[in-house]
Amino acid sequence: MSRQQLGALIGGGVLAIYGITRRSPLGVALAASGGTIALLGTARNPSQAEASSSTSTSLLINCTPAEAYRFWRGFENFPQFMNRLETVTKLDDRRSRWVAYGPMGRPIRWDAEITEERENVSIAWRSLPNSDLLVNGRVDFKQAPADRGTLITVQMEFSPAPGTNGTFAKFLNKGANFALRQDMRRLEALMESGEIPTTEGQPHGPRDVVTGIMRMADPTRPIAPGSNLRNVFAAKRRIA
Repeated sequence: MSRQQLGALIGGGVLAIYGITRRSPLGVALAASGGTIALLGTARNPSQAEASSSTSTSLLINCTPAEAYRFWRGFENFPQFMNRLETVTKLDDRRSRWVAYGPMGRPIRWDAEITEERENVSIAWRSLPNSDLLVNGRVDFKQAPADRGTLITVQMEFSPAPGTNGTFAKFLNKGANFALRQDMRRLEALMESGEIPTTEGQPHGPRDVVTGIMRMADPTRPIAPGSNLRNVFAAKRRIA
């Protein structure tokens, strides 16, 4: 399934749910249209291979390699700056359990272990068997010239787990480059100032329905499990 097909599947589902909540002729029309869009989103060429996808980015942050390494080594810190993550739980010194926000708030779970580590230099990790998807990651810390900070380079790869249809991997792959870059910007703010600036939640005149739907379907701004979709949709239309 291509990114366009996945976007159609998620956006169509959101539109259908919104239409159902309207309980009006217009709502019925919206629900029918959303169902059609979602159906088209499931269409795929079975001959296409389920290939893995990778993303990487680098950012200069005003800190030492030791400070960056210590922060990154505490994987429990990741949900503070990575929007797609719900929780990361430490299992032991090398293993951790990750839970991410999936399509329509459905959780994506995987266990990971550190495969390579050089103090203040690099960390690499991979997911373990029986995870919802395969995840490989690596981060390198390099002192910038003239003590201007630390260049942090992150590489991530998502692949379908054996025996799955690859839905979770495709969901995380959608907009992965942009999402990782934004995550690193939030990390920069968090490490340099101790907080992450945001405009989320600030009032604004209601946007159009299409804008609300696209924001609902945006995997870089996931929906928390158990959320009231009608309320979330209204909020997405109001934010700046």
